[in-house]
Amino acid sequence: MTTQSQFGRIELFDDFCGPEIPVANAVAYGVTAGGCSYYIGPYKVTGDLGENDTGIIGVDGVINGVIRVGNNNENGKGVAIGTGIHFSPVLNGMLVAETRVQRPVVTAGNVFFGFCDVNADDVAEPITATGTTLTLTASDICGFLLDSQLTATADWHMPYNGGTTTGATDSTAVVSDVTAVGGGAGASKWDILRIEIASDGTAFWYINGVLKQTVANAVSTTVLLGAYVGCWGTASTLASVDVDYLAVSGNRDWTVLLPA
Repeated sequence: MTTQSQFGRIELFDDFCGPEIPVANAVAYGVTAGGCSYYIGPYKVTGDLGENDTGIIGVDGVINGVIRVGNNNENGKGVAIGTGIHFSPVLNGMLVAETRVQRPVVTAGNVFFGFCDVNADDVAEPITATGTTLTLTASDICGFLLDSQLTATADWHMPYNGGTTTGATDSTAVVSDVTAVGGGAGASKWDILRIEIASDGTAFWYINGVLKQTVANAVSTTVLLGAYVGCWGTASTLASVDVDYLAVSGNRDWTVLLPA
């Protein structure tokens, strides 16, 4: 006889009402300074934390609690917050990641949110772009991209790769009709981004509750993925994204059952 525990779902959530990874810390990842850790709630913080202007700061005076992620003005430098590489679509699906974001200013920068097979301590942007060309630095990826180096500079894109359906390298094939919200965390408008991955690798992209794209076999069913939101610089302009909340969930893998 076998049995399962009652904890059949993995549910991660943070509303970001306090903790932060201060900027001007200027220490390498894994080196403690000023009592800071590299976790906020259930999520780890990765990226170029040794930079003296890069980190995650709490934004006071905003309802619900908000963090500002990134704060860097160098190409390829930035920070991400999310999970480790733990989730298998076939064993943990339906996988879900959702966040509520806005740019303080929609200007130079690279923002990614979604699932990816890479989240190293010094993680860089998983997708770079020039004009209408997407270049993936991660083999398996499924999420949202906002990049000032794309032709549609202010629109959310919906890239994917890793499944039997060939990932798009032409950004015009995955551009949404939604212009990213900007204007600062005190503004009244935010974008709610949601990505779902079924156990067969089919992915669904939602922006503000509206289904914008469905792709069968978008990612491999067996490659492990992590979910995160991050922002990286692309020029000398400060790049950051404000995050109201981050939620990640999936089913627990019950392929190995414990004896009763």
